[in-house]
Amino acid sequence: MTDSTPVQTATGTWRELLTGRNAPIAIVLAGGVLIEASNVYLTTSLLPTIVGEIGGMELYAWTMTAFLLASIVTSMLVSRVLMRWGAIGAYLIALGAFALGSLICAASPTMPVLLAGRAVQGLGGGLLAGLGYVMLQRALPERLWARGAALVSAMWGVGNILGPLVGGLFAQFGAWRLNFICLAGAAVLLSFVAMKALPRTERGRSDEVVPWVSLGLVGSGVIAIAIASVLPVGLGTVLAFAAGVILALLFIAYEKRSTNGILPRIAFDRRSPLAAVYLTVAVFAFAIGTEAFVPLFGQEIGLMGPLVAGLLGAALSFGWSIVQVFSANVSSAAAQRSLVVVGPVVVGLGLAAYGALQHNGPSVTVLVLWFVTLFFAGSGIGLSFPHLTVAALGSTRDEDEGAKAAAAINTVLIIAQAFSATLAGMIVNFALPNMVDAARTLMFTFAVIAIAGTILSRRAGRGIEA
Repeated sequence: MTDSTPVQTATGTWRELLTGRNAPIAIVLAGGVLIEASNVYLTTSLLPTIVGEIGGMELYAWTMTAFLLASIVTSMLVSRVLMRWGAIGAYLIALGAFALGSLICAASPTMPVLLAGRAVQGLGGGLLAGLGYVMLQRALPERLWARGAALVSAMWGVGNILGPLVGGLFAQFGAWRLNFICLAGAAVLLSFVAMKALPRTERGRSDEVVPWVSLGLVGSGVIAIAIASVLPVGLGTVLAFAAGVILALLFIAYEKRSTNGILPRIAFDRRSPLAAVYLTVAVFAFAIGTEAFVPLFGQEIGLMGPLVAGLLGAALSFGWSIVQVFSANVSSAAAQRSLVVVGPVVVGLGLAAYGALQHNGPSVTVLVLWFVTLFFAGSGIGLSFPHLTVAALGSTRDEDEGAKAAAAINTVLIIAQAFSATLAGMIVNFALPNMVDAARTLMFTFAVIAIAGTILSRRAGRGIEA
């Protein structure tokens, strides 16, 4: 068997994962990802209330960018932090940074201070999300990888449900500072569970140096597109966006040549499906990027209150989370390949249908259909994601490369989310002040991206062998 051959093993049961000695491990792995995932969109629901109190409307889009950019940096360092500090130490560092950032946000007198807190949160969040994937290999038996991968990746969907919902509740009562205090408390509680539940993994110094060039290229690319999303529409916007795309392409080119990159070397092996797996994950991340604006569309076009609009923003993730639980039960390799291929099509059709239903003064029936179409779009992610995760985890038997392949799932997801969120902001700015046009343009554009992703998902599906 070559290093690029996927590994297939018997699948364990949900009961085995969620009971006994595996239960607290599952809580830590899933809980860390849940904290990162929910916080991405939780602040989005709170922003109108926050801006109303401390100002900073001109920096609105940067609250997500600051968090995601910091998450990208630390998500790329997961394997190194794990090697240097061990599993328990790595989780304590991550949870501590997240708690500190949350407290800074809670005490923020101005928007720049809030952005600083979001960046510190992101440093911890990027580690948490990456550790959730890497520790699947270190803390769980191989037969539970599929269930564990489904549970961990489902936390992105659950988090994106809780984020808008909880944020909407706190916004309804104007208690946004209390929200961040609660997040800090949750991080502290999870740190105690981590100290009791996680195995003491081997520690040492990593032979690899920090990939500063890759970090610089990705970070600069995200910042360039983020700048494009807040610039007045014109030549400057186009140039900033083009710079972001060029920097992203340079990152890929550099990674392909580098012996000390962020992505595993096997990702550039033409015999391996890993590159297609990552690109399909990126396509799904672009669909997720639309969620940041769905609550805004719900309030402005559908005249919804903050709580209901927050629920609308969670509809896509709800579909992802629910369907993923059932999709993870599929054991036939042929069926798994089919689910990987069909997922992007379902996502694209759902986004396109939601866009087509946008018009001023929608009826109750149309509002219900908004929820249905977004749920349908999210179900496409749920169909494919568990099997993409397992394909990446089993892409090699080399432990170091396997850890890097697992961590890179989260890295790719966060990078693509950062690009998609800023691209979405740019598209919306182009279409404003007509909010209906903004909603339609955003959804139709990302629907095309999703459906085009079937080219990639076909290749990714070939990595699942009988």
